[in-house]
Formats: sequence, C-alpha cells, structure tokens
Amino acid sequence: MAPPANRRPTYSRRAQYGTFIRYVVAFAGLFAGVLLLIVSLGDGASFAGMRGAASDVVAPAGQVSAKSRAETRGLLATIGGFFTYGSRVARMEQELDAARVALAEAEALRRENAQLKDLVKLSQVDPRALVVTRLIGSTGSSTRRFATLGAGAQQGVRPGMPVRSPAGLVGRVLETAQSSARVLLITDSESIVPVRRARDGVAATAIGKGDGTIQLKLIAQGINPLKPGDAIVTSGSGGLFWPDTAFAVVASLTPDGAIARPLSDPGSTNYVEVQPVWIETAIPGAIPAEPAPSGGK
Repeated sequence: MAPPANRRPTYSRRAQYGTFIRYVVAFAGLFAGVLLLIVSLGDGASFAGMRGAASDVVAPAGQVSAKSRAETRGLLATIGGFFTYGSRVARMEQELDAARVALAEAEALRRENAQLKDLVKLSQVDPRALVVTRLIGSTGSSTRRFATLGAGAQQGVRPGMPVRSPAGLVGRVLETAQSSARVLLITDSESIVPVRRARDGVAATAIGKGDGTIQLKLIAQGINPLKPGDAIVTSGSGGLFWPDTAFAVVASLTPDGAIARPLSDPGSTNYVEVQPVWIETAIPGAIPAEPAPSGGK
C-alpha cells in the first residue's frame, strides 16, 4: 500500500524536531522583545549608543533625501512663479513701500536704544552659531516629537545646545552621535521652555502638547492678559535658551494661559543652526542648569 501524500509531522522525527525548534526560536524571540521593551521603559538612555550608531548609518541617506526635497520644492516654486509673476511684482512693490517706512522707524528706535544702553552701560552678547547644518529628518505623526541633525560630536555639538531656524526656536539637542544628533522639538510633551510675551514681558512656561501645538501656562495667576495673535519669545530664564528668540504665536486662550502655534516648522526647514548654551557664553565660567530628562524613548 502506497504512503499518504500529505504526511503529518509524526511520521518523521526530523519533522518533529524541526517543528519543535521553530517553536523554541519563536518563543525566544518573543521573550527577547519583551525584555528589551521592559529595559527601554525603565531606562530610555540605555540604548542611546545603539540609536546613535543607527543614526550615523542613515545620516548620509538623510542628507541626500533632504537635498532632493529642497531641489524638488525649488523646481515647483519656479513653475508656479511663472504664472503669478505680475501679481507678485505689484504686491512686492506695495510691501517695499511699507518696508521703507518701517525701516526708518526701526532705525530711529535702534539709535534710541543704543543711547539708552550707553547710559546704563549694558552689554549685549549676540548668539553666534556653533554650526549650521541640515535638518535631515523629523517625526510628523508620532506622539513624540524629535528631529535629526546632520552634525554631531565631531562638529562640537553636545546635549543641551539650542537649535533654531530662521523662523525661530526648533528645540534642543538631546543626544549626539559622531556625525548626527537627536533634537527634542519644542512641540514634544517633554519640552519645557521659559518664555514671555514680546511686547510687555508677561512670563509663562511653554510645554509641548505632542500634537504640533504648545501649551502656555502663566507664571502669575489671575486675569489672563494674553490675546490671540500675541508674539511669544524665549525669556532666557534657566540659562539654556538665548533670550528674545522667536518662539510662537498665541492661537487660543485657556483658563491659565493659551494654546500657541510654533513659528518654526521642522517639516519645511532645510537648514538650522546649533547655538552654544546661553549662560556659558553670556557669563564665562558659569555652570548651566542641567536640561530636564526627556525619557529618550
């Protein structure tokens, strides 16, 4: 009698051993995954070295991808500009006339401020960029908000340094590898930045909400003086971020503050600059406060 076409594993010890080994490997992989998850929840910084090495590996590909995105946007902008040239020229001429007036007013204010500073002998330390580099990646849909820089420890970047774009503050350096660095964005839920209203100095604390917006909590409780459209800048408190750096605009009010939109959008930013910690530059020899732990998840 011929053997059946579909033989069960019990017909062969080799098949039984093979099935057993596959189950053992599967359960071992599951156990290893659960163990790594528990370790990462307990100590997020334990895998910083592995993340840094992986970041260095993918950094060249990120550089190429960022460059191609910039070239594609430039081509699309050129094509769109061909069809809107006339209207844009007329609008730019109107803006130029208004800018001339604003420039004259700003020059008068600058001279007045220079005279006042001379009277009280104030000194102003301008932030000097440590390095200018590409922002080669950022999280757009995750609840955690991080970005990757195309510069790392080899260029002098170290944790705690502020990162800003031409539009405003982006975040601070969280971890560094040799040729790349991880940035905690100001919209992340672990980000806390001391800020103030630009026009009168109303102090607040800016906390990321993890959804692309920022929660402003007033230092002094009482009547909420904030209004939609108010410009928010960094205050310099804590000695980490440079004061008067553009930060956000108030979008809506809450009982103890407001919800604000950040001025700098990492998704549309090509280049950023990494600045030294403010208190170290403004007051040589001072010891800066340690940045708050972010979990590093």
